[in-house]
Order: sequence, then C-alpha cells, then structure tokens
Amino acid sequence: MASSEIYATWPESTIFANILAIQSITLNRVYTEWYRNKGKDFTITTSTAYDQKWIAGRNIFESISSAVDSIFTNYLSLPNVRQPLFTQYCDGKRVSCPDWMRQWESKTLGDQGYTAIEMLRYFYGDSIYINTSEEISGIPSSWPGSNLTIGSTGSKVRQMQEQLNVIAGAYPLIPKIAADGIYGQNTANAVKVFQKVFKLPQTGIVDYPTWYKISEIYVGVSRIAETF
Repeated sequence: MASSEIYATWPESTIFANILAIQSITLNRVYTEWYRNKGKDFTITTSTAYDQKWIAGRNIFESISSAVDSIFTNYLSLPNVRQPLFTQYCDGKRVSCPDWMRQWESKTLGDQGYTAIEMLRYFYGDSIYINTSEEISGIPSSWPGSNLTIGSTGSKVRQMQEQLNVIAGAYPLIPKIAADGIYGQNTANAVKVFQKVFKLPQTGIVDYPTWYKISEIYVGVSRIAETF
C-alpha cells in the first residue's frame, strides 16, 4: 500500500511519516468497524477518495519495505483517545486538503530537515504521538523490547530458537540449534543464515525486523506443517 501511495526516492523522514499515517488510518477503520457499522461486508476500501490505494501483486520498493518492517507496530494517537487517529491525507497537488497531511508538502518538509513526528504534528497538531501495538494478529509472540544477541538469555531467546528450528525444517540451509534460552555463537550463526535467506542485513543479531520476520515465517511454516 505504501509503495502505491508514496515514492521510494523521498526523504526517509517523509517515508516514515507517510507510513505512520497509512497504518493509523487503516487501524482506525479496523478498530471502529466504520463500514461494518454501516451494514457493509468489508473493513476498508481501495478508493483514495475514502481510504487509500491498494494494488494486489504490485512491485514493492526496498526502501519503503524496510521502513515498514521497522515501524509496522506503530500508529498515531491523541492523548486519552483509545482508537488510532484517523489520519486522512491527500497528494496536495491533484486534490486539496487543508486540514490533512499533504503528501507532496511532506516531501518538501523532509527536504527541509523535518523529522517524521515534526511533520506529522505540523499537519495533525502538536498533541499527537506515536503509539505501539502490544499484540499483532498472527504473530505468536511480541517483540522483547531490545535486540537479542550473544549473551542474551531467557524465554524470548528460547522461543526464537524454537521458531528457528521449525523454520529450519523447511529451509535446510538454516542450521538447527539447541533451544536452551542461551544466545551463543551457534544461535548467532543460525540467525545470520536466516537473515541471508530472507534478505535481511546479516548481523547475527535479532533486531526488530528480524524478530518479526522469524515470527512471520514461523507462522507460515507451521500452518503448512499442520496441513499434512
């Protein structure tokens, strides 16, 4: 969706700001059940007049994909308001929207050095802030809050090791490891191979994008296994 809405060549802060707006408006539609409360049988549309553009099977830009991977649990909120903010926006060229984010103007602000939150507050008000989802549908365990690396221990390490071992059954290049809750060199090596297979930076560290990629692949592999 983000690759359909914005340009990969735009400043990084502009890309992040637009992704946050995209995620927030989507989550607002889901949370409030806007269309279903009107008797519709869908949650969100692909019309930019009402929601945002979605083109199934379209090409995805790497810089946008990486940005989404790093913040896809985030959305925009207002103080003391439970639901994600309905962050309407327009391109600001073909369509005028003085009270919303104007995407091409956000590009100009990015060129001027605005951070993502600065430009979002410019459009939506100074009180908004970036919130985080504690649970994501389909993901078996939430982000532990900090990177897992050599020397890390505990249940999150063990769960990640167990997931990697299941994935290794479908991707034999990934070596199986002891699921002992201790992040040693063998675990780091297995993580590096996983990162190579799935085109992530080969650091051997389970950072935010790697954690959720492991969870995503684990869910897919587990469901495949359950069908046999």
